[in-house]
Order: sequence, then structure tokens, then C-alpha cells
Amino acid sequence: MPNRLAAQPRGARIDRRAFLRGAGGVAAGLAAAGTLSACGTGTSRSVGSGGKSSKTLVVRNSGGSYGDANQQAIYEPFTKETGIQVKVVNIEYAQMLAQIKQGRPEFDVIDDSMADFVLFQQEGGTEALDYDRLKNFKKAGVAKNLVTSNAVGKNYWASVMAYRTDAFGGKKPSSWADFWDTKAFPGNRALQALDADLPELEFALLADGVPLDKLYPLDVDRAFKVLGEIKSHVRKFWDTGALPGVLLGRKEVDASSVWHGRLDALIKGGAPLAYQWNGARRQSNGLGIPKGAANLDAAYRLIDFSLRPEVQAAYAELYPMAPSVPAAYKKLKPATAANLGSSPEHLKSGFDLDVEWWIKNQDAVSKRWQEWTHA
Repeated sequence: MPNRLAAQPRGARIDRRAFLRGAGGVAAGLAAAGTLSACGTGTSRSVGSGGKSSKTLVVRNSGGSYGDANQQAIYEPFTKETGIQVKVVNIEYAQMLAQIKQGRPEFDVIDDSMADFVLFQQEGGTEALDYDRLKNFKKAGVAKNLVTSNAVGKNYWASVMAYRTDAFGGKKPSSWADFWDTKAFPGNRALQALDADLPELEFALLADGVPLDKLYPLDVDRAFKVLGEIKSHVRKFWDTGALPGVLLGRKEVDASSVWHGRLDALIKGGAPLAYQWNGARRQSNGLGIPKGAANLDAAYRLIDFSLRPEVQAAYAELYPMAPSVPAAYKKLKPATAANLGSSPEHLKSGFDLDVEWWIKNQDAVSKRWQEWTHA
């Protein structure tokens, strides 16, 4: 299900349901969880309680392989420990908000992008979190920008550079400046289209020398000027998460932006591809509680359970989204830890997308992007 954020008016979501439904390389890790793409919009599942309790907690997530990882790493262990059954619904922002405003949300916990939680906050659709009820949060060390009045960050995803390792005469591009340097690194490029997610203005600014900590507020004029410098070398503006791997695999492009995780299966299969983490753009998912939730205590218990380092690590071993709890890295396999966006090294070399800036400026940037791409 492709994300149509940038083509939508304000109120649309700043996240990637398509990515969450099926990152590359997940199938092997989740073989025990069943068919990865079977969980569609509106479906639900329940976890057996082992006879401990008949109480049921309803969690909303985006389904697919992302949902299956939640099922295996979080919901099943939670049920085993507490006896609380977990049922899952896969509904989108508009339907969630409609149910909340009607005073009858069918879900007790929301697993969604931190951007959606900003929108929920604006609509008065979520409870203010009582962090005193989250004992694991107190020692979790979650980054301050992932701790808001109505949500706590659960994990990160990232947009990164990918390239063919057999291109460029063996040289490795090490920055977005190298991506833009088609003389030193000749070949075709691919960048993300508006239909996939937010335009990658930050990458253009990094290529032009803007420091990571000076990106926001984005200089939109400067970004489009720099984008114009590479436009003739962009073979494709990709609109689905799978397309960068296809373009790179067919040698139609030598470098592309990509949602991290989408090339994992290809790389493991021996394809001459690699990620470059320098300048990665991170976004995050979080957990919150809708107004009118029927099972408030159980909702807090599940959120708190999700913030345990061992639970975060178990999730990251199954699915290429990075822990929000730093201590989880002590429990991860070194190979897994090295390939996640919140590792100490990658935290320093990347940046967090400024959700509030994008919500405020999304419409204007989207309009300009459409005009630029058709010029």
C-alpha cells in the first residue's frame, strides 16, 4: 500500500506504510510468524491467553511484516507474561480519528508514526501520557525528541543512500556531496518521488555543505537550486519502496536514495549493493493511547513492556527498524546492531526529520516539487 502523503492535503501522514508492510530481508527472520503480507487493512488476530485471563487489549498497527514482528517480539511475550490477550487492527489515521471523535475507538493502543501523533495532538485525539505509569521509561534513555505529551518513541527507520559496489571504479561514495558529484562518481541516479514520501530536500542541502545540525528550518530555495544541478542525471523518481533495488539491480542507476532495509535480501543474496549511512534521514514510530480507550491500565502495561531493552532487541533482530532504547544494543547481535539507524555511530552521522517543520510546510513544498519535476 503506497503512501500518498505528499500528494495529500494537510492532515495526511508523514510515514511509509508501504515500508512498514514489507522491508527486504524480513521473511527469513519471521518464518515462524506466518505469511508476512497476509495482514491487510481491517484484519485482526488474537493471541491465546493460556487460560490466564480473558481480558483483551486491542492494538492498532500497520500490519504486514511490521505487524508480524510486533506479534512475535512483543504481543506474544506480553500475553505469556500477563495473560492479557492482544488483538490487532490495521486501520489508517482517518478511520482512527473518526472512531475517536465518535467516542468509540475499537483500539486501546496506537502504534503509528510520531508525525501522526502530532496530528492526533492537534485534534485532541489522544490521551496525555502519564509517564509515572511507565516504570521502564524512567531508565530507557529515549531521545528527548521522541518523548512527547501523547506518545513515546518505539523505533526508528531511515532513508539512506545506496549504491552499486562495482560502479565508480571501486570508489565508494561517502556523502551526499559524492552522490551529487557526477564527475567523480559518474552514472545515473534515482531519488524519491512525491508519491512515496516527503521530498528529500535535506539530502540536497547536505550535498551543498549544510551541517547536519543546521538543516532546519530548511532553506527551500537553496534545496531546489541544488536539486536542479542533478536533475538531468536522475533516471527515475521512485514511487515504491521496492523500486530502488530494481533500478540498482538492473544497472539502470548506480546510486539511489532508499528506505533502509529494502535492499537487505538482495545484499544477503550476493548483489553488489551497499548502504551509505552518512546523512541518513531518520523518522520514528511511537506508541500512544486514544481518547476513550477502554483498557487504559492494560494499554500502559503494553507500552511499558515495549520499552524493555530485551523486547526492543528481540524486535530489531526480526525487523530492520532500530530501537529507541539505547540499552537494547547490548543485547543485539553485532551484525544486526551495525545495520540499524540508532546505533551510536549512525546516530552521529544522520539526523532526525523535523516533523513539525514538515507538517507546517508540507503543502507548499509539495506544490513546488510538482512544479519542479514537470518543468
